Amino acid sequence: MNRTSFRKALAPSVAVLALSVSLTACGAGNEDSGSGSSEGGESSSGLSGTLAGGGASSQEKAQAAWRAGFQDENPDVTINYDPIGSGDGRANFISEAFAFAGTDSALDDDEGELSDAQARCADGNVIQVPAYVSPIAVVYNLPGVDELNLSPETIANIFNGSITTWNDPAIAETNPDADLPDTAITPVHRQDDSGTTENFTAYLAEAGEGAWTEEPDGLWPESLGGEAADGTSGLVGAVSGGEGTIGYADFSAAGDLGVVNVGVGEEFTAPSAEGAAMVVANSPAVEGAPETDMAVELDRTTTESGAYPVLLVSYMIACETYADEAEAELVKEYLTYVVSEEGQQAAADEAGSAPLDPALSEEATSLLENISAG
Repeated sequence: MNRTSFRKALAPSVAVLALSVSLTACGAGNEDSGSGSSEGGESSSGLSGTLAGGGASSQEKAQAAWRAGFQDENPDVTINYDPIGSGDGRANFISEAFAFAGTDSALDDDEGELSDAQARCADGNVIQVPAYVSPIAVVYNLPGVDELNLSPETIANIFNGSITTWNDPAIAETNPDADLPDTAITPVHRQDDSGTTENFTAYLAEAGEGAWTEEPDGLWPESLGGEAADGTSGLVGAVSGGEGTIGYADFSAAGDLGVVNVGVGEEFTAPSAEGAAMVVANSPAVEGAPETDMAVELDRTTTESGAYPVLLVSYMIACETYADEAEAELVKEYLTYVVSEEGQQAAADEAGSAPLDPALSEEATSLLENISAG
């Protein structure tokens, strides 16, 4: 199979207004963390049982929509998704605690994760398909400042601790009309192993004009200060609860917080699904990736008008081969729904993500169709 490029891989028309999605079908959606074995009688779809997954907290709203839609069509199935962070999601997938995982940073072999995942999958390859493309918002809480423009270098200097007050000249330069107070800046970061953190620090390292000297990583650098919070909801809560705070989170979770317009070329761009889609559409696939791996190298230094380069591509990981036939069937059917046009639109409506283009959805579906029991 020839791998499809991520170029033009996202739908040009993106739904960004969050619509209400009924979650009544979720039932005990997060009550069971057991394996994906069959339980109870079969529904008219022929599927029944419980499936355990988890990982990226950025996917939390999308997963709620996906679970609701899938369980509505398959009422004898319960899908559990624990938003414990990408790193723990990958670890629990490798240990077989999860049948599938969501991750904002692709499996690679820098720390042996890809090899470990391959070993977990025994008689088949690990599958890695894109499922959720979303901007990362730089969120802040500064009463009286409703709009804020920051360059990549300034953002990096805020989070590395070099800029410590809101009226710093570097902030004032790009916000001449704002009444900036001398309030101390409190950067808030994730304390868990987070794909959002890895993507955010990769952006700072690549676009920050040398201001960020740390290696991109899912764990925040221990040498840097700031306030730590657990998960996306914890970070948003910490920023909301403290005046002068600033952090980073999936755009779907920004709520009523201020959202930074990020410098891109000569412009300042607000986060949007369309802007994130532009970046992904011009980013190449990872060189040398196996046929079952659809990971992409994001272009975080783009200067294209309208592009928003602070983003994540969140993946679903699964095995081609499972020991249990019922588990294999549930994983295949659920993840196929996730990457389908219906599933992608449900995520766009609920979380403002950018739906996969039909060609990319078809490629992901073709990989998922190979899931079976060994």
